[in-house]
Amino acid sequence: MKNIFLIILSLFLLTSCEKEIDLDLQDESGQIVIEGNVTDQAGPYFVKITKSVAFTEANQYPVIADAEVILSDNSGQTETLQYIGNGTYQTSTYVGQPGKIYTLKITAEGQQYTAQSTMPDAVDFEDLEQDSFAVGGETSYTLLPVFTDPPALGNRYLFSYTVNNNPKKFFSEFSDNVNNGMPNQRPLILPNDDEEVDDIKVVVGDTIHVEMQCIDQSVYTYYSALLQLSGGGPGGGVTPTNPPSNISNGALGYFSAHTVRKRSTVIQ
Repeated sequence: MKNIFLIILSLFLLTSCEKEIDLDLQDESGQIVIEGNVTDQAGPYFVKITKSVAFTEANQYPVIADAEVILSDNSGQTETLQYIGNGTYQTSTYVGQPGKIYTLKITAEGQQYTAQSTMPDAVDFEDLEQDSFAVGGETSYTLLPVFTDPPALGNRYLFSYTVNNNPKKFFSEFSDNVNNGMPNQRPLILPNDDEEVDDIKVVVGDTIHVEMQCIDQSVYTYYSALLQLSGGGPGGGVTPTNPPSNISNGALGYFSAHTVRKRSTVIQ
């Protein structure tokens, strides 16, 4: 199958070099693809349902417009999402909160799919510290997200960031396996056009918008696998496969309950 999500991720653990990932999966079509998110911010929350296509076909993913989509949690809150077009379903009154276990149930084309995700407690996103380095006479920039990891082992983070008003998103996943309970020491390396990422090069005066998500282990595994599979894709010498979804019944994609904290800074 062709790339379902065009995602730019950092290298795992101590390396943070972003690149564009065009992930070629198994050459099949017709598998359901689910992308669902619920956060601790005000809704609505969205679930998108499409079908995969073979990588020999164009990037036009058929949508599923007649599914039943139900979001619930372990406190008894339940809502059936409404279809708003383009394969997207949205909540109207649902409220997400940290510490709860969320369940997504979907009935589509005679099949049922379920997923669970636990929303972690939020970690304070204190600041962004800027630094730079020169390679071959060119200046590249980094941002250090300032936060302190909680003492308990097992915290997982996803950073999503954009440059100015460009819609292209960059992602970097962090774990506390190395730096548990300590101030963060891992920077985000900002895009440089030498990385062949839509010719985006961060320069002085650019505004960087950073979103910090506290995610659970299954979502972290999903994003980490995307990075690993990108290394084993075209030119990598390894047969591509599908990243591990937390959705049942062979569905592709992910369901994520996460907290959101945002900061922006201007490169100086």
